[in-house]
Amino acid sequence: MTDFDKRGQGDDQARDKDTGERLWVVKVLDLDPEAGKFGGSKEVKVKIAAPVQPVPPASKIPGYPPAVEFTEVTLTPYVDSQRCKGAGKCRARQAWSIRAGAMTEAAAIKQAA
Repeated sequence: MTDFDKRGQGDDQARDKDTGERLWVVKVLDLDPEAGKFGGSKEVKVKIAAPVQPVPPASKIPGYPPAVEFTEVTLTPYVDSQRCKGAGKCRARQAWSIRAGAMTEAAAIKQAA
């Protein structure tokens, strides 16, 4: 995750405000058929604070991404006002910031193996 205020200063990676750990963004797909049903995306970005880049487990099914699970998940609501520009309608929406402590292999996959 890039800290745009630090761009061009060598190390421009964003840091956790409380711990100073590096912030990483993991993009995952929600395979629930109901996900994205109301115009949202099935892709979710999860932030993880860690000293090194999180590595997903190996995929159990060739050609498919691995099933993962997150620990210590926190959701923080915020107002996304990027669609409010100039005069006229403001199409602001409620959005969520998702943070996790770690990424691991999904428990259901571990039990099946």
